[in-house]
Amino acid sequence: MRTVLKSGVAAGVLTMALAVSGCVTVIESGAQGTPAEETPAPMAEAAKTEINAVWPKLKDAGLVDAVVEAQIDAIMAEMTIEEKVGQVVQGDISTVKPEDLRKYPLGSILAGGNSSPGGNERATPQQWLDLADAYWRASLDYPSKRKIPLLFGIDAVHGHSNLVGAIVFPHNVGLGATRNPDLMKRIGEVTAYEMSLAGVDWTFAPTVAVSRDKRWGRAYESYSENPADVAAYAGKVVEGLQGADGGDNGVKPGHIMASAKHFLGDGGTLNGKDQGDALISEEELANVHNAGYPPSIEAGVLSVMASFSSWNGEKLTGSHYLLTDVLKDRMGFDGFVVSDWNAQAQVPGCTKVSCPSAFNAGIDMFMAPDSWKGIYENTLAQVKSGEIPMARLDDAVRRILRAKIKGGLFTLGAPKDRAIAGHWENLGKPEHRAVARQAVRESLVLLKNNGSLLPIRGGANVLVVGDGADNIGKQSGGWTITWQGTGNANTDFPNGQSIFGGISDAVKASGGTATLSVDGTYKTKPDVAIVVVGEEPYAEFQGDRQSLDYQSGERKDLALIKSLKKAGIPVVTVFLSGRPLWVNPEINASDAFVAAWLPGTEGGGVADVLIGDKAGKARHDFKGRLSFSWPKTAAQQPLNVGTPGYDPQFAYGFGLTYANKGDLLPLPEESGLKDAGVVNVDTYFTAGRVRAPWGFFLADPKGATGGDGALTSPQGFVTQTVVDAGAQEAGRLLTFTGQGKGEAYFGGTIVDLTRQSAGELAVALTYRLDAAPKGPVMLALGRDRFVYQEMDIAGLLTADGQFHTVKIRLNCYAAIGLRMTQIGMPFALKSEAPLKLTYTSVKLASNEGDAVCPK
Repeated sequence: MRTVLKSGVAAGVLTMALAVSGCVTVIESGAQGTPAEETPAPMAEAAKTEINAVWPKLKDAGLVDAVVEAQIDAIMAEMTIEEKVGQVVQGDISTVKPEDLRKYPLGSILAGGNSSPGGNERATPQQWLDLADAYWRASLDYPSKRKIPLLFGIDAVHGHSNLVGAIVFPHNVGLGATRNPDLMKRIGEVTAYEMSLAGVDWTFAPTVAVSRDKRWGRAYESYSENPADVAAYAGKVVEGLQGADGGDNGVKPGHIMASAKHFLGDGGTLNGKDQGDALISEEELANVHNAGYPPSIEAGVLSVMASFSSWNGEKLTGSHYLLTDVLKDRMGFDGFVVSDWNAQAQVPGCTKVSCPSAFNAGIDMFMAPDSWKGIYENTLAQVKSGEIPMARLDDAVRRILRAKIKGGLFTLGAPKDRAIAGHWENLGKPEHRAVARQAVRESLVLLKNNGSLLPIRGGANVLVVGDGADNIGKQSGGWTITWQGTGNANTDFPNGQSIFGGISDAVKASGGTATLSVDGTYKTKPDVAIVVVGEEPYAEFQGDRQSLDYQSGERKDLALIKSLKKAGIPVVTVFLSGRPLWVNPEINASDAFVAAWLPGTEGGGVADVLIGDKAGKARHDFKGRLSFSWPKTAAQQPLNVGTPGYDPQFAYGFGLTYANKGDLLPLPEESGLKDAGVVNVDTYFTAGRVRAPWGFFLADPKGATGGDGALTSPQGFVTQTVVDAGAQEAGRLLTFTGQGKGEAYFGGTIVDLTRQSAGELAVALTYRLDAAPKGPVMLALGRDRFVYQEMDIAGLLTADGQFHTVKIRLNCYAAIGLRMTQIGMPFALKSEAPLKLTYTSVKLASNEGDAVCPK
């Protein structure tokens, strides 16, 4: 077996043995770098740069060998410039059609988080295989002397989670708690196998970020705050995905290409902002955030994805020093570097259709989902003009061809012709589900067990409560079926089981009863209640938080727990989250508290540990240990083991077992927040409440009136009343009288929605109309009610007395000139004609193929 850790990989990265045991001390530089001035684009021929010795030199991973290089020489000798440029461009299946590949010799396609066959996120496995096959065959129809197979990539970050029926593993935040590197390899193997069934060649995984601020929306994609843990896992995951010698001797059938990401420092940005800036020293960048790359490279990873983020003011996608001098030259990475989703547009001096500076800096393949044609045409022109040197293009093409050959693309054949592909009886097969169930069991961390309430006697009368109890989508989190992981039903997981399903099976097997009651009501008083609650699914910047307070203001889950306790029912809380959050009040109100993270589709793994046998004896013990420090207050970030002033509520490495006395004294309930209302930029009205920091207003030519509930504009052109809608007072009825222009809008502090616009998020309005609009209904966004852009959505509204959700893409407004950096009015509805509209939700939501631009 290949050794992936060695002495001296990087100062501050400890040995695997220490990382796994939990006896870890992190040594790192505390120095802060000074934000750089705007960095000029690299010159086409960069001068030789002195590389800081803090970066490790790695042993050869075997990607370069004489036979493969000779094969590459022969291929490149017959390639035109057009064909070479095509290899460095990747488009998304939502904008690239198979017939396009007969004209444009693209090297790769991807299916982004919300891209799917025919725009159907719940397409069948066979439709996914058909899609992969159609693109592959079309790519070989391009008129060329050499037929170069197309590379198909997808974000399979916790199993092949885009595919209905595939196994969804716990997210990395939970896997980090298992302290089991060998299990990571097995998870990689199962993921690769299920991807191979669908004819997919490449996953954008593993994420080897070291998350140092848990407010980051991608914290759950990180294994640990400790670089030693990430180093211990990274190489193992690569070996599982590609095979133990995939980089050296080639990826074999049943395995796929891996991509370590996001290089570099994405987990260290200021305030945990996604796509933000890591204002840290080079020593900290190397010793902490680079920890996962040496073992990945030595395990033979064939690609690395560059980060959206910046280091001291310089975008990583445009950093010649880090991409070329450090990654390729110093660390000897011989695979190729792919950019993130249109990341080139964030490099100074670039647009999403033109960025020679990023390519010259070391990007080998542009991920240009909707910009592929412009990138192709401009890059071709830049090579012909000499702005991009031919040597740089040839180096990028060589690296891509090397990965394609090592990845097996030249020998596998078309997706439908591969021996493994299409055998759907092997999708979610029992032995693979058992691996996921083991991962769930070992990831659970017991924080409290007063009076040894756990394990629960199997023959008990158990009430299972909360909106996460029978909700496989919620327990799986983001990057599940869709990008944000929202809108999923249990039927979307035919090979999965909810947490309630697992508890019910375990309790019934021992002669007990399990009753599901989301709201906590019951007919017969139970022996114990298991409350399953937690974060709603999110991905990337949509998960960024300003604090770690779980439920600011109205703590509805706390009220649920307390209502059960008041009735004299012992309560076990199972908390679903992508990071540690401040839940001291919820912990105090519970008799036992379990951090279950985002366990994926094997909810039975939770029951394996919580539910004992008929006599109450444990069937499985808790093994999970915190790989992220648990905060004492909601404002306690960043919080990392080994740093000055370290004072967590539960320390890194903490986790009770049944052998421990689990009683916990009451925890302090001061959140530490000065302004608990500042919590979101994307949710404006839900559950019958206007969400802080936003305010609601009705306006007409005489001015505006603000408030929440019953309101009337100054001239009475528009009114609002409180109505029941699914729940008591959960809706608002807007009545536009038709006497003149009336406006209903949410306003507040100026926010920047650039990332949300680029990420194809949409304004989502859940509404009911009993009668069709009699005139235009304008949906406006802007700085305020005086500076805005608007579109008529009347034609998109359905008037049938039922509730519907209409989604309007933010980038529709950007396209007509709205400055997305200056949004103080994220939603305004206007009408001059009579209109009655009831709404229950106004927020930003993921485009799951159902968001549009009004015509």
